[in-house]
Amino acid sequence: MNPSCDPATLAQIACIWEALARKVGNVHRTADFPDTHLSDFLLSAVAIHQALSQTASESVGRRIWAAVQATRALVGQNTNLGIILLLVPLLQCQQTPLLREELHAILQQLTRDDAVWAYRAIRLAHPGGLGQASEQDVHAEPTVNLLAAMQLAAERDLIARQYATGYADVLDFGVPAFQAALAKFGTVEAAIIDTQLHWLAHFPDSLIARKNGRSVAEAIQQQAAAVLQRGGIATSEGRAAGVALDRVLRSPDHRLNPGTTADMITACLFVALRENKVTPALPFHWDIPDWL
Repeated sequence: MNPSCDPATLAQIACIWEALARKVGNVHRTADFPDTHLSDFLLSAVAIHQALSQTASESVGRRIWAAVQATRALVGQNTNLGIILLLVPLLQCQQTPLLREELHAILQQLTRDDAVWAYRAIRLAHPGGLGQASEQDVHAEPTVNLLAAMQLAAERDLIARQYATGYADVLDFGVPAFQAALAKFGTVEAAIIDTQLHWLAHFPDSLIARKNGRSVAEAIQQQAAAVLQRGGIATSEGRAAGVALDRVLRSPDHRLNPGTTADMITACLFVALRENKVTPALPFHWDIPDWL
């Protein structure tokens, strides 16, 4: 772990980095939504620190609830539910060199009480596009533990899939992609942008799918792949394609905001920070004239 920062502070840094980076379709340091501004995401990072600082003796579900409640009290809207759901199990881990093994054990030990509190947190956050499920619907009280509930949703939701797979996509795809991009581009922001494009090209975004249907999410996936085929942010042609994709994603009601992908990237950044694969002092800003 980065020796100068506690895990909750590293989580805040991951949230701030993700929010600032000029990713396609998201709020970032040069773009807001009409009803959600960059300051909302920065305040959300402040809001969750106390909940994330609680000792691992506090349950996963109750920590999720506390973080969502704190965000709602400070910001008044859902800006980070997915991030909280991803970060809390990671923050339960104490032994960074054995993170994968410890994380597996933590997920296996999740209880029905964890599901009860997580469901309450989800209802409080009221995420966009939340519909009805045939089993263990979040609008009702769960009758299974949180891992079992997430396993039921894993095929349609990337965050639930992380619980079901021991965070395989974060650990085996996202973190290596971020490390490779950082080595290639030299700044955290460029590495985040490149990682987002790879995520979008590899996985249909769950939030886009919930709001618009799976076919729309898959169409966005194909457009992101086309950006990478043109060289991604390493080439002027790729950057132009990325700017065009950003225009597509910025519909007036931001129904095409790839919010789940942003949550996944935050989890990857936290793991990279906690495992000392990246340090907070690295250069952040990517200075290039033909990007967002």
